Amino acid sequence: MSASPAPGYLELTPARVLDALDALGLRPDGRLLQLNSYENRVHQVMLEEGRAVVTKFYRPGRWSDAQILEEHAFALELAAAEVPVAAPMVLRACADPALQVLGDPPTLAHWHAEGELHRFSVTPRRAGREPELERPDTLRRLGGFIGRLHAVGRRAVFRHRLHMDPARDGAAAIDAVLALDMLTPSEAAPWLAAARAALLALTEAFERHGPLQRLRLHGDCHLGNILWRDAQVDGGPQLVDLDDACMGPAVQDLWMLVSGDAHTMDAQFAELLQGYALWCDFDPRERHLVEPLRTLRMLRHSAWLAQRWEDPAFPAAFAFFGTPAYWSQQTTQLREQQEAMRG
Repeated sequence: MSASPAPGYLELTPARVLDALDALGLRPDGRLLQLNSYENRVHQVMLEEGRAVVTKFYRPGRWSDAQILEEHAFALELAAAEVPVAAPMVLRACADPALQVLGDPPTLAHWHAEGELHRFSVTPRRAGREPELERPDTLRRLGGFIGRLHAVGRRAVFRHRLHMDPARDGAAAIDAVLALDMLTPSEAAPWLAAARAALLALTEAFERHGPLQRLRLHGDCHLGNILWRDAQVDGGPQLVDLDDACMGPAVQDLWMLVSGDAHTMDAQFAELLQGYALWCDFDPRERHLVEPLRTLRMLRHSAWLAQRWEDPAFPAAFAFFGTPAYWSQQTTQLREQQEAMRG
């Protein structure tokens, strides 16, 4: 079964969050709101000075300090290039022996409380709403936004963050599901056969494409990670989370912004690329990687749920996971993806 997160992480209380900020010299006024995040513990906190900040307490064992700091450096680089992003605040060192700040500039805090180590960062609060794709210019502006991000992403490489390898990542996801014993007996054989066949098909699709041109990406660029502002001066899209930043193909940051049947997605993709092309070139062959990437995401999502199942937040939010109906649905969808990847 999956390893349980440290008790101090699962039982991170509002009082501890406020104490951690206080240790940094940021004075909360007592108002705190837990935000929707399963992977980390994220809170919006009001400060005595009147502004709001967002704290992110990182799940133990997921990322190393070097990987977190590399993500932070990328966010600061994007902000310096005037790409709208919620970049981490530079933290102030203090005399409290329970707290250390890491990075150059320091953006990651190590805070020891009651025998537990908490790692967290702080960002200014960013307000906005989900983009409305029905508006005719939204996709073009989103494409331009991703193009600006990728123009910065091409300047260097990640040395510590993950480098996408679809064959390796898909195989690891299947192995994780098997190792964690989350399959129901009646659905184990059909799901495993469908998963392995889908992995073979997506691997062959990437092999046909040839060597990938990788760049620094957002990595999980769905609409929930983009806020849209209607302000006159700084309106439009902005990123709020780079937690999955990685090295990979440009299309990884584009395909989750389109949906519908093939004709609809082609039209939406064309709109995205109109904006994207103003900032970056796009290899049109990567369009053929959309369905393989969708398949990889399905495999990895099942593995992610299995690996997090001992966190009480997951059974409460994903009660359908692990049931015979879930695995049956996944088997059907993986078989459909095999057809889509051949299309």
